[in-house]
Amino acid sequence: MMLWFVFALMTAAAIFAVLLPLGLGGGKQAGGDEATVYKDQLAEVDSDLQAGLIGTAEAEAARVEIGRRLLAAADQDRDAPVGSSVRLRRAAAVVALVGLPILAVATYLPLGSPRLGDFPLAERARGNDGKQPLEQLVAQVEQHLEKNPTDGRGWTVLAPVLARLGRFDDSVRAFRNAITYAGETAERRADLGEVTAAAAGGVVTAEAKTEFERALTLDAGEAKASYFLGLAAEQDGRKTDAAEIWRAMLAKGPANAPWRPLVTAALTRVVGEPPAAPALSPETMAAAKDMNAPDREAMIKGMVERLAMRLKQNGDDVDGWLRLVRAYLVMGDQEKAKSALSDARQAVSGDAGRLKQLNDGLKNLGLDG
Repeated sequence: MMLWFVFALMTAAAIFAVLLPLGLGGGKQAGGDEATVYKDQLAEVDSDLQAGLIGTAEAEAARVEIGRRLLAAADQDRDAPVGSSVRLRRAAAVVALVGLPILAVATYLPLGSPRLGDFPLAERARGNDGKQPLEQLVAQVEQHLEKNPTDGRGWTVLAPVLARLGRFDDSVRAFRNAITYAGETAERRADLGEVTAAAAGGVVTAEAKTEFERALTLDAGEAKASYFLGLAAEQDGRKTDAAEIWRAMLAKGPANAPWRPLVTAALTRVVGEPPAAPALSPETMAAAKDMNAPDREAMIKGMVERLAMRLKQNGDDVDGWLRLVRAYLVMGDQEKAKSALSDARQAVSGDAGRLKQLNDGLKNLGLDG
């Protein structure tokens, strides 16, 4: 309390030091100073005339002008209400003396905290370097969510971080709260299913499977949900069903989808043989290594076009057709891949053995056989 009193005295002293001169002698200076200046100017004109610095006509004109200004100043001083300027200055001083401290306190109380303890310099440095441990940041978010349990955005941010830390049970709860307070989406349902399976040691339980099915109901193209449903089928011993799910993903998904290697590996695991892929000769690979990206792309396109022309002349090469389809898929040209697939089937339609070989190869590529 004593500290506040000292601060108040210091503030009052500073305000008085600035405003006290404004309230003293104000009325005397209003017009007196201006009249004195004009009188001094008249005296200077007489002195200059006697010294021969100016002529009589010039002196007379100067006296007339200075006299006119002196009369105007005298009239203004006479018409002004006596003491009005002094009262105004004193009123401003009172307002500043009383109003400024009130304004300062009113601003500080909602923003500051007089009871807040000192924040050590070492802790300030740690707090500002942006390198707080992840666990400490998670703890801060959890404290926030304890006070604001309906903050859907906070749960959405926290849930995947908890999964990353291996706290799968807490992550399941966080994802459920994110769905409750931030809304249901296919991605959130799939993420919930994933952490539910992780909490069960990687087993796709019935509860996790339900979440994946809900995700596909919301978005039939949700890749994570489809992959885990295939994994559930594999874990149940239904490898054929798992292979069908993953083949459908590869057939419908983009050629550059980031999940393709994972799904391809899973399909290889249940089918027992890797999908066919176009091979390049060592000489071709060495030549392509030193090329820039546009030249390398042009070379690959040229190779694919030559392969397509060769197959039109000799359509009995099943491995060639599979390489061509695979090449179009890698290039992201779905239409040409479908066209090549149709041409391949037509070319070997009269040979049951080659047709079966083609269909088996297409299945391994994730296409319908």
